[in-house]
Amino acid sequence: MNITDHSIIPVILSGGSGTRLWPLSRESYPKQFLALDSRTKKTLLQKTYERLLGLEGLENPILICNEDHRFIVAEQFREINTDPQAIILEPVGRNTAPAIAVAALQAISLGKDPLLLILAADHLIENNVEFQRVIQSAKIYANQGSLVTFGIVPTSAETGYGYIETKEFPTKENQKIGLEINKFIEKPNKDIAEKLIKDSRYTWNSGMFLFKASTIISELKKFAPEILNYCKIALEKDIEDLDFLRLETESFKQCPKISIDVAVMEKTNLGIVLPLNVGWNDIGSWKSLWDISKKNNDGNYINGRIIAEKSKNCYLKSEQRLIVGIGIENLIVVDTNDAILVANRDQSQNIGNIVKNLTSTAFPEGKMHKKIYRPWGNYTTIVEGNRWLVKLIEVKPNASLSLQMHHHRAEHWVVVNGTALIEKNGEQQLLSENESTFIPLGCKHRLSNPGKMRLELIEVQSGTYLDEEDIIRFEDSYGRIKNQN
Repeated sequence: MNITDHSIIPVILSGGSGTRLWPLSRESYPKQFLALDSRTKKTLLQKTYERLLGLEGLENPILICNEDHRFIVAEQFREINTDPQAIILEPVGRNTAPAIAVAALQAISLGKDPLLLILAADHLIENNVEFQRVIQSAKIYANQGSLVTFGIVPTSAETGYGYIETKEFPTKENQKIGLEINKFIEKPNKDIAEKLIKDSRYTWNSGMFLFKASTIISELKKFAPEILNYCKIALEKDIEDLDFLRLETESFKQCPKISIDVAVMEKTNLGIVLPLNVGWNDIGSWKSLWDISKKNNDGNYINGRIIAEKSKNCYLKSEQRLIVGIGIENLIVVDTNDAILVANRDQSQNIGNIVKNLTSTAFPEGKMHKKIYRPWGNYTTIVEGNRWLVKLIEVKPNASLSLQMHHHRAEHWVVVNGTALIEKNGEQQLLSENESTFIPLGCKHRLSNPGKMRLELIEVQSGTYLDEEDIIRFEDSYGRIKNQN
């Protein structure tokens, strides 16, 4: 690959769990993989890269995510016909400083010294043209050795964002040039936020950056050498796994859990900020999602089977059931197949705490969806009892599950759509709609979809232990023999 000094490699950080948009966004399938913008079917992750198309010097991205989401990330970029330069898998989350260190080291290994555009996978930007214009301006500073961050021009006194203070006031002459950073301010209380937005030196901290790979490596070496050293080892010992780079676990675990702001930006004298006024939204709460959603004349966003009478300024979404709202205002009502959220719109920032409580008290709904995605397709748990469980399994065309066996359960499969190729103890059979087969306990088996349309089947499990851990894999197209996910 011919990477020049003027190349821009987007580094898309996709490790967040998006708990404040629970129950739609959960750890098993967080918000960056959802199409939350009601005007498009593209996910936030896909839009993060596509809004850069046409930018001078743009290269394919480096993606950083956790292992559980690797196939989701790969599939979403396949859908937009983009081949990432690398999909780097973090064995554990360590915040943005180690992730950026790994990306910079990887970028240097690909060629010359490119610019790295650090982006979160879950932000929304309305004005792509202006966004690209500001990035083009930032390239000048980054190529001169500056660490550029982008400060969002505030529109309200937000307490959920950090702020950046510049050393000088923006003027008509300098409002579109880089300003030297004075300090970073942690999330303020309401009174302080009200004061900050009246002073044009302050912008919201977007968490987006542009700098040379060599520059950030040099500053990490100066201010956070421990992170850089452990990341070097984790990369040197990485394992290529299909389309993924799997960082060596023990070394990466040694990295402090710290943001790039704290590790470098608050200490360096190379930092500058460019004001950004592009309709930015981090969609960090249901209120912010309501803000950007298309609403009717009563201020209601409606999606799904909804009847709303004499109701105003609500976000109403149902995946399955009928929701009827009468005389309600300023509410968030979200119905999924296993959880219902009802919240005051102005209290939606507190949902993250609810999710922590759900997780600590072992409610599976805190982390997991009923629908679980796999590289071959997905499965949805429909109903379950003490020693039995019913799933809907969907297999993509020409995809196959692993050759596997269970020690504690038997399975009965009924095809409801498409054609299934079944392998049982070395013998194969084709099943069409309304045909079924039985997989006894201990049988070595595999399910494949040989057709051109999606295969759907009902699986009934019965046995003493029905957890997904009861899978012994013998062959797998996705490298999951040792890694069972």
